Amino acid sequence: MLVLLDSLPIFTAFSVSLAVCILSALFFLHPRVPLGFIRLHMGIITLPVLIALFALITTDASTVIGPWRLDSLAWLMVLFVLTIGLVVQRYSVRYLLGDRSYRKYFVLLTFTTGAASFTWLSNDLRWLLVWWGLTLLGLLLLIGLNREWKVARVSAIFSGRLFIFSWLALLVAVLWLSQATGHWQLSLMMVNDRLAQISSWERTGINLLLVLAVIIPAAQWPFQRWFLNSVVAPTPVSAVMHAGLVNAGGIMLTRFAPLFSGDLAQIVLVILSGLSILLGTGIILVQVDYKRQLVGSTIAQMGFMLIQCALGAYLAAIIHLVFHGLFKATLFLQAGSAVRRYEPTSRPIQLSSLLWLIVGSALGLFVVVYFWLTAPEIGYQLISALILGYSLFFAWTQLVAFGYGLIGRIAGFFLLGGAGMVFSMIHAAFYDLLHETIYQVVQPPTLAVILVMVILLSGSALGVWLTRNRSSASFAILYLWLVRLSEPHSDSVESHPNYLARYLYWGGNRR
Repeated sequence: MLVLLDSLPIFTAFSVSLAVCILSALFFLHPRVPLGFIRLHMGIITLPVLIALFALITTDASTVIGPWRLDSLAWLMVLFVLTIGLVVQRYSVRYLLGDRSYRKYFVLLTFTTGAASFTWLSNDLRWLLVWWGLTLLGLLLLIGLNREWKVARVSAIFSGRLFIFSWLALLVAVLWLSQATGHWQLSLMMVNDRLAQISSWERTGINLLLVLAVIIPAAQWPFQRWFLNSVVAPTPVSAVMHAGLVNAGGIMLTRFAPLFSGDLAQIVLVILSGLSILLGTGIILVQVDYKRQLVGSTIAQMGFMLIQCALGAYLAAIIHLVFHGLFKATLFLQAGSAVRRYEPTSRPIQLSSLLWLIVGSALGLFVVVYFWLTAPEIGYQLISALILGYSLFFAWTQLVAFGYGLIGRIAGFFLLGGAGMVFSMIHAAFYDLLHETIYQVVQPPTLAVILVMVILLSGSALGVWLTRNRSSASFAILYLWLVRLSEPHSDSVESHPNYLARYLYWGGNRR
């Protein structure tokens, strides 16, 4: 009861502060309000971020207040979403200045991040449906806000159709789950007694609907084209998509983990996400547009996040979600200053570098064996060990083996060691914060582990083969196929914004 009394005032203060943010944005929408008001608005939207941080620090138990679930995972997601929203809006103050929809952008950015926050606080699935639908609506309006540009309208229409399809899949899954368990509250559904009432075929059907509902916003194959189309939106819109929108699948599957784990739908998710990883990596390699390269990277990273969920590594998925969202939003905001420097791509491998490569290989192999043997009871530990070992070998190669001279190698070694310590500290902090909230899976399906192994090994083997056979017909076919898959819809591409022509025409006549 003490926790309830502590949580209710915090949640009330948070709700009021978010309502004030919405009112502030609506007030700024009026044309007579001076543009300088946006500075005050920046201060107002900082308040719910601070309250969410305070709630995250002081929350020590899962509390249900009416339709809301206030636990550490919920407050972490709220803090994550609103922090990215705050940074993006602060960046947009000058970036979007002069745009005809300048005021509308701040209204929609505030509305979208606010709706996403309430989505992840919802315990009643009816409210979750409402807030998630409003979040997708806000994102859709942001993509198509420039209605005078045909490309933006086409992109919004295409994305809207897929968003509706995704939301309807979630709606059917929620209705089906509620009918089978007799509850609307997620915390009451995800208990063994209620889940035991669901037959195996019903469970698989609900989970397949959940998979469909999460892979569309995550731009997984074969639904990746909406994300490629969305690059026509301003850069802040692309950045705010990483605030619990394209990465919403990790949060949603974590909440439904007791239902999702141990089901056939995990295998389906592994297959689709594995294909998306290969596709996203291919997009990075064949696209020359920087924003589309970032889109391809996000598609691949969302595939990794969903595979983590499919293997039951929900804590790892949440950590991945948070840091990838922060990192990729930053890259999108820096997209305008990205300049490719033409430098030699390769250097002759010296004997000393080769020796350091051998040391790095041995070190990576040692980490794989040690990491796997320290927790053999966890089924996804082998996958984690392989990924960690490969990452260590790659970082060692770039920072140490190919370092410039002895000083460069020493600096790379200490940088790598510091990164390892930071990684360990972050993982420990997230575990202490979320281990009581996130469902723990001991053993994922063996077939899912085998499929992930096959995807990782086959993808690596294919990459090595292609780099050595660039003049082959197979390489050309694969290259052109990836280019075709990574291109947006033809109606959402223009050589230049034709809608500006009439403004240039009238401006020329006035002169």
